Amino acid sequence: MKKLESSLLNMVLVLTAISLIAGGTLAYINKVTQGPIAEINAKNLQDGIKKVILGGQPGDLKVEEPVESNGYTLYKTDKGTAVKAVTNGFGGPLEVLVGFNEVGDILGYTILATVETPGLGVKADTWFQKGGKGDIIGRNPGEKELAVSKDGGDIDAITASTITSRAFLNAVNAAYQALKGNTSDAASGASVQAGRVESATGTGSDSIH
Repeated sequence: MKKLESSLLNMVLVLTAISLIAGGTLAYINKVTQGPIAEINAKNLQDGIKKVILGGQPGDLKVEEPVESNGYTLYKTDKGTAVKAVTNGFGGPLEVLVGFNEVGDILGYTILATVETPGLGVKADTWFQKGGKGDIIGRNPGEKELAVSKDGGDIDAITASTITSRAFLNAVNAAYQALKGNTSDAASGASVQAGRVESATGTGSDSIH
């Protein structure tokens, strides 16, 4: 068999063939894994909704179809409403799911996704839970905006991580505003209603449409 001559054309052809094979393989793997990944994400979300509404207690929930509201997703149940909000932390997006009762008190929360420095995301998932150093369970952002002590609030920030703590609390405040029908900027905590800017303690409609 004649040896393939080394030339620029041959090198380009070989590299092109390798790229096509690699691309096809990756596309196939993505197609095969897409379904299972979607199922896992859906289960994690359902588990998260139960966690933030029931507070880890056993029980069943009747969950209605999700409602998109100004970039937030609301999951209304027969025992409360879970709101998904995304904010920017120190390392990037921080996705939080917060459960509220009918008057806006926080029932629970969970971190759905984070790209924070390893360890900080885990701390955020426990730091603000009931009994934690920054406990927010039972608080109502409509009565008093949630803020760390450095920002004039009364919530202890995660040790050596004020930025992550601030981002998390902004997400919770924004989730409350979405619950009440306001638009809100999770990065700053400011909300806009009826064409005017107001603080995150502003009130809005008590119903979810």
